[in-house]
Amino acid sequence: MFTFIHDWLERRIISRSSITDAQWQAAFSSLPLLDGLTAEEKQRLKELVILFIDRKSFEGALDLVVTLPMVLIISLQACLPILKLGLNSYDGWTSIIVYPTGFSPERKVVDDYGVTHYEKTNLAGESWLNGPIVLSWEETERAGIIDGSNLVIHEFAHKLDMENGVANGFPALHADMVIDNWVNAFSEGFEKLKQRCDSGKKSDIDCYGASSPAEFFAVLSEVFFERPNIIKHHYPDIYDLLHQYYRQDTLRRLS
Repeated sequence: MFTFIHDWLERRIISRSSITDAQWQAAFSSLPLLDGLTAEEKQRLKELVILFIDRKSFEGALDLVVTLPMVLIISLQACLPILKLGLNSYDGWTSIIVYPTGFSPERKVVDDYGVTHYEKTNLAGESWLNGPIVLSWEETERAGIIDGSNLVIHEFAHKLDMENGVANGFPALHADMVIDNWVNAFSEGFEKLKQRCDSGKKSDIDCYGASSPAEFFAVLSEVFFERPNIIKHHYPDIYDLLHQYYRQDTLRRLS
């Protein structure tokens, strides 16, 4: 009974959407990342985006006016990772805050001697446990061009990572996935990238991924959706695991 009502409400929201074909076309055209999707996948993505927009709030910071085209560009990229996972993967929070450019939050840090310092860090995005996602529009606007870097996917991958607690590179896996396989492959891959970056060797994968297991998962999620051949080359086991987790074969799609 409750499932029927829930499905009916979702179909009602989708059918009443005021987003025009021209607005959809403009948003998809600005994101080459989505070109490889089938017609069926694009329709499913549209429906996810409509429901996503209905559930989430978009707020502009520093007087930024967040327009519908901006909302669509953000939402299409945000919903791509959950195309086969479903919108419930983003439950537990509501707000997306968009800055015009990067932002510099002040953080209280206590050093090894117990002394409190206040530090500012320049950021393009941030994802809070049970809280908002914060994005720089300057960076978001350039995303989706298939260069291996995608701020939106990165921050929303953190949200998926947080489904079972704090972000630690270990999201809630499907019942048919083997936990040890994930732990072993991601641990080895993280150490491999860390050693490569520490030695100053050139890497196809952003060395920011070597800063923590959580960032490793988020960075590799960016690459998985934009340049999957790189992961398949360097970390074939991790590609297979991301394929299983996201339930998308991005290598086939983008080739």
